[in-house]
Amino acid sequence: MFDHLISEAQLERFYSHLEGLGFGEIRPYAKGTTSLIFCAHLDEKNVIIKLQRPDSPRQNFAREAEIIRAVAPFGITPPLVTYGVFEGIEYLVREFAGGEMVLYADIEKRHIFEIVEKTALLDRLGLDHGQIQGGKHIIVGERVWLIDFEKSDWRKPKNLTSAMAMLFLNNNYISRRVREKFGLDEGFLEDMKSEVRVYKRTGQLSGLLRLLSRL
Repeated sequence: MFDHLISEAQLERFYSHLEGLGFGEIRPYAKGTTSLIFCAHLDEKNVIIKLQRPDSPRQNFAREAEIIRAVAPFGITPPLVTYGVFEGIEYLVREFAGGEMVLYADIEKRHIFEIVEKTALLDRLGLDHGQIQGGKHIIVGERVWLIDFEKSDWRKPKNLTSAMAMLFLNNNYISRRVREKFGLDEGFLEDMKSEVRVYKRTGQLSGLLRLLSRL
C-alpha cells in the first residue's frame, strides 16, 4: 500500500521502533495527504498510528498532538497515546475511533444530537476544526468522535454551523440521505437556517435543540 511512499527498509525499521514501544499487530490502514496511517494494538487497545509522509513538506503532528491533549478530556476525540519522531519524521498515536465516517454511516437522531454537543463544545473552547464539512472527520458508531485536527486552530470557530450545513442545509450526499431518512421538508430547512443564524449571533442552542427534537 505504501511502497511508492516509503522504502521497505525504512518501514521495517519503523515497525521495529514501534514494537520496542510495546505495539503489536502493526499493519497498514490508509494513506492521507500528509500521513501514512497504521493500525496496531497496545495493551489490548486498538490504536491508530499516523506517520508523516516522507514526501510531505508539512510537519504539524506536534501541534496536532497538543490539540488532542487539550480536547481529549472533554470526550470530543480519542485520547492521544504518544507523539514521537522517527528518523526525522513525526508520528503520533491515538486510540482508535470505532465506527464509520459520517459520509457513509447510517445516521440516527442520537448521533445528530451528539454531533451538536461536540461541535458546540469545540466552539466554546475556541477551537475551529477546519474540516467538518467534508464528512470524513466525524466518526459515527456507539458514540461520535471528531478526528484529525491537523488543520485545526485557535481561531473564530464555526464547527456547529459547518456540521448543520453538512447534515441539512447544503446539497450534498450526506444531507440528501438525512433529509430522505427523516422526511424533512422545506419548512424544516427554513427553520434550521433561522436557528443557525440565532446560534451564530447569540451562541444559544435551545431553539436548535427544540427543532432537532422533532426529527
